[in-house]
Amino acid sequence: MKTGNRWLVVVGGVLMNLSLGAFYGWSLYVPSLEKALNVTRTEVSNIFSIAVVVFAITFLIAGRLQDKKGPYIVSILGSIIFSLGFFLTSHASSLMEMYLAYGVVVGIGTGFGYVPPIGVISKWFPDRRGLVVGIAVGAFGAGSALLGPFIPGWIAAYGWQSVLMWQGIVYFIATMTAAQLMKNPPAGYVPAGWTPPIAAGPTGNGKPADYTPSEMLRTSQFYRLLVGYAFGISAGLLVISQLLPFAQLSITGMSAALAGTAITIAAISNAAGRILSGWLSDSIGRIRTISIMVLLSAITLPVLGRIDSLWLFWPLIFIIYYCYGTQLSLYATTTADFFGAKNVGANYGFVFLAFGVAGVVGPRLGGVLFDQFKSYTRAFDIAAVLLVIALVIIATLKPPRK
Repeated sequence: MKTGNRWLVVVGGVLMNLSLGAFYGWSLYVPSLEKALNVTRTEVSNIFSIAVVVFAITFLIAGRLQDKKGPYIVSILGSIIFSLGFFLTSHASSLMEMYLAYGVVVGIGTGFGYVPPIGVISKWFPDRRGLVVGIAVGAFGAGSALLGPFIPGWIAAYGWQSVLMWQGIVYFIATMTAAQLMKNPPAGYVPAGWTPPIAAGPTGNGKPADYTPSEMLRTSQFYRLLVGYAFGISAGLLVISQLLPFAQLSITGMSAALAGTAITIAAISNAAGRILSGWLSDSIGRIRTISIMVLLSAITLPVLGRIDSLWLFWPLIFIIYYCYGTQLSLYATTTADFFGAKNVGANYGFVFLAFGVAGVVGPRLGGVLFDQFKSYTRAFDIAAVLLVIALVIIATLKPPRK
């Protein structure tokens, strides 16, 4: 690829992540699966938790593979496995089959597909890393926006199995196309006309030192990122896994179709957080931006658990998802800022293990406490406490120095 075409990588990243973003549309299927499989809210939540854990573990593996073999092969694997997972899920007839099809196969495909845009774009855009990585991963957050207005009606008309099968077909075409654009820049690439500011970065030469994974694991910054990330996004994954049933339960007169639009609002704000906060962080810093969003989310979540007003529901959902999307974008760019872009695939893979931890904590917190109390209020309050802990851990974090 010619260096003048670096924006084609962004196009590929957006197309890949729009497809993978169906991952966040999970709650659209929760009511149908509860009836079809005759299972509890906790059991349905476990399907999503498994997918999140597998996603995080696969991300680590895929990041190391990408650093060794390049982004193209990783993108192809992601395309095939992710699409296959939707096809297998459409044929699942038991809870165990659902665990394997969606939890394991879709989780693996998402992990492989999500790695390439972050690593590739970080290398092509050192001058605009926060904004452009935010655009690419913002598409992941926006992917479910395309589903919210339509999936409830399609499920009612054609059944959830048929809808999932056709999703798999469409996603295969889109992600396979995106994979063709996932290529690293030439060695030593620097954008035309851009010179790194001399004072920026732990090495004092305008860019951070390149840490290997083993070197990164010996820094305190890594463990603070890991724990802060896990606690910070547990709240977002709690809401994501339960959004449609929560909306129908909490807001009087909320129909399935109207609740489906909550997925669209949430996806738009998720994407906005990744893009706009990425742009903001280029100006005021990653850690300061993350801290602001974590605090805002901690204030908002307990309020969300206590409302019965549609007019309050929309803005509160927007804030929660905006803050969640911010973290998914900025922890990736913070990893590149702190530990260098050379090994960002493998390094962020280790940091992204926090996503797997949050995938267990958040959805299970919502499912278990709902089955016990038939309400999400206590779950939201506990998640807010986790956000406060994350804020304390992250707020004073500074880059390591070799």
